[in-house]
Order: sequence, then C-alpha cells, then structure tokens
Amino acid sequence: MTSETATGTYELRTFEDADEDQVIALMSASLGVGPTGSRSKEFFRWKHIDNPFGRSHMLVAAEGDRIVGFRSFMRWGFRAGRSEVSAVRAVDTATHPEHQGRGIFSMLTRRALDELRSEVDLVFNTPNEKSGPGYLKMGWRITGVVPISVRVRRPVRFARRARNFRDSTTDHGTGPQVDAPTASEVLDRGGLPELMDVSRSRRQRLATVRSPGYLRWRYASAPGLDYRAVVEERGGAVAGIAIFRVRPRGGLWEATLCELIAEHGDDRTFRNLLRSVAAAGRVDHITCHFHKGSAQLRAARRRGFVPAPGGMKFVVNPLREALPVNPEILDSWALSLGDLEVF
Repeated sequence: MTSETATGTYELRTFEDADEDQVIALMSASLGVGPTGSRSKEFFRWKHIDNPFGRSHMLVAAEGDRIVGFRSFMRWGFRAGRSEVSAVRAVDTATHPEHQGRGIFSMLTRRALDELRSEVDLVFNTPNEKSGPGYLKMGWRITGVVPISVRVRRPVRFARRARNFRDSTTDHGTGPQVDAPTASEVLDRGGLPELMDVSRSRRQRLATVRSPGYLRWRYASAPGLDYRAVVEERGGAVAGIAIFRVRPRGGLWEATLCELIAEHGDDRTFRNLLRSVAAAGRVDHITCHFHKGSAQLRAARRRGFVPAPGGMKFVVNPLREALPVNPEILDSWALSLGDLEVF
C-alpha cells in the first residue's frame, strides 16, 4: 500500500524479518537507547517475536529501500472472570528525524488498527506527553490515571531528590546490591502451576493471563532487565511470589514491584513478601500498583505504602462491542506494574 503526503510518498507494508537491522537502527535514532541502555536484536526478538501471546503486529513505512517509520502492537491476553479478552498494546513507534511531522505515525497506526479489528478485542497503552495527543486525535479515550503507591526507604535522600521522582532515566551506573535471586532462578524451581490456579481472579476485572509460561517469558527471559524474585513457602509449597526490578529513577534508586501473587485474601503472605522485597536491596523507595479493594493493596497500605503524586495515563481503544466488562472504566481493570511498565 502506498500513501502520499504533502512532502513525500511512502510504502506502508508488514514488517519482514529482513527489516530487523534497519528497524533497530531507526529506533535508536528516533527513540534513543531504550530501557536496557542499548537497542539489541535479542531484546527486539524477545519483545516482538517470542511473546507467548503471539508475534507483534508490526508495520513499516519505506521510502524506496529505506525504512523511515515503524509501528508495533504487542500481543497481550486478559481474562475477566471466565471470559478471555484478546488485546494488543501500542508500544514502539519510530519515525526517522528527517521525516517527522509528515503524518507517518498516524498513517501506520490507522493501517494497523484496520488490520487488527478482525483479530483482537481492544488496544491499550500508557502514552507519554508526546504521544498522548496523537492517540486522542484518533478517537482513543483516556480510561483514567492509574495511581502509583510508594514506600520511602531512605527519607533524607528521597526528600533531597524527590523533585526528579517522575524522571525515568537511562543512566545505568552501579546500583545497590540486590540480595535476592534472579527471577529465572525462582521461576524454574517449580510449584507455580498450583499457585497460579489458586491465585486466579474470579472477579469480573480484566487481568493479564499470568500463566507460568508468561511469567518466565516476561521476567526470566527479558534480556538486560535483571528482574529479581522472592518467595513465601508454607508446608513445603510455594504460597506466594513477588517479582521486582531495581532501576534508576531520576537521582534515586527504585525497586519497581511488578507482581505480587498469592491466594486471594492471603494478607499474611502478601505482607511477608512486601517485607522481603524491602529487605532485598538498599533502594531509596519501592513503587507498586494494585487495584482498589484488592488484598495486595490492603497489605501494601499496612506495610507503609502511600499514594504517590500523579500516576500513569491509561488509554484504551475498544475494537469490538459486547466485551465482558467495559474497558473504558478504570475499575474494570486489575493491573500490576508488570502490565504497565514501559519496556
């Protein structure tokens, strides 16, 4: 498909494996080094090819043999009660600096949505200040602002540098030592299928399908992100697991708590896991998100977590009607920071 703008003619087509080198170079030029400090083939393939929910829906805009635009939608799966909901997350979008402002982002996005309507139920993402207006112009709706909870571990240091709290820096200097095994080590121990069976929500909220395979892909196989995990055992069985990542945040070091999984209503296990995460590293603060009314949020409040200023904008574009819940209402969602983390 060829699209013309006032300043150029572009071929819009499906991403092919042979495009990988050009696309990675384009993303580096347009988006910078990314969350791991560099754009690598291993990270690209993990994110877009090896995803257990399926290969990402990816399009490119080409001017002759040169790729100048890239747009990707990452496959995702949710469950609300007993109903499955297929989704994609709008993630990497890149336009070469010489071609920005020519409508390539909008052309690729509209083309992708047209192709996805017959495949998925909804699109979601957490846009930043630059990309947000573009989505809203195309009819997407802000479902709400996802609140973030924080527990300060080093008050004096945090107070001095809190003005940069929302700055997600890519400075990968030496961070604090983390006294916890890698997520890969923990997730390979076994016992997860039984835990996932008892922890699965029966409520009518949209929650990620957290199968053992998904957890291993998301946290054990992610190149360069160094997820860690702690477990709570009872009677020789795994009663709960917490997965987190230590990362630079402005001038501070943050432990981002991505998952807190145990049997529903098991407050003691949730509190013990939160205590273990806090003891695992000398970070400045810990962040998390759990939906209103959840046992996880109740345990976090008891462990000293308080609402942080601001939050994350959450945007949804339903592609089908008659979904089991209304995805345009924030209370319809049971999200974790692992679902919302930008990577």
